[in-house]
Amino acid sequence: MDPSHLQELVELEDNYWWHIAKRQLVTRLLKKYCPPPGRLVEGGVGSGRNLVEFSEMGYDVTGFDLMPESVLHVRNRGIEDVRVHDLCEPWPVDPGTVKAVVLLDVLEHVPDPVRVLTHVHEALTDDGAVIVTVPAHPWLYSRWDEQLGHYRRYTTAEFRRQTSSAGFRMDWLNYWNSFTMPAAIAVRGWEKMFPKRMQPDFPEVSSLTNRALLTAAAAERWCMDHFGLPTGLSLVGVLRK
Repeated sequence: MDPSHLQELVELEDNYWWHIAKRQLVTRLLKKYCPPPGRLVEGGVGSGRNLVEFSEMGYDVTGFDLMPESVLHVRNRGIEDVRVHDLCEPWPVDPGTVKAVVLLDVLEHVPDPVRVLTHVHEALTDDGAVIVTVPAHPWLYSRWDEQLGHYRRYTTAEFRRQTSSAGFRMDWLNYWNSFTMPAAIAVRGWEKMFPKRMQPDFPEVSSLTNRALLTAAAAERWCMDHFGLPTGLSLVGVLRK
């Protein structure tokens, strides 16, 4: 992550609808599939806002990130066990001691996701769970993804293949962020017709629009619980050994 993007995360993660909605989705899944107490490890901690939330839920939290700036910032937020670590390398935790692992928009940033997931498998308890989000639909891959350092976007089949190769079964899988997909398709089309270098930033929205999008995200979570979603900009999965 570019340090300037870290600063953006620091400024946005408390209030911006996308970050809030994803955090609400993940905490809901954690409570259902691997509720606290227990040890939780997040790979790719960013600004640390999620780790603060997980700690307040009652988990004993640990965070890994490649960026020393990120690790320092999260420690300054009061989370002590945060370390600079490459997720592709063996994890510095005792095998079979982690109840929950959270990888939010991380796997698309690494050249070998199966290797990362194999280390997760080694660290996880037999009854633990992994919450993973990844960007969906390779046909949506654009320079926006390139500028964010994405190697790929995922199909459900590829997501299942990678997790299975690392020794996991998919307990639950769904799309999310479906309601902004038409706008994303329009933006990708505009980029192709009028190519120029664009900053991969989150667009500013008014407070009214922010609240409306949070309401849409809440309605989407209800649909995910009852019907599932046929498509969306991202995939979210719950993995078990």
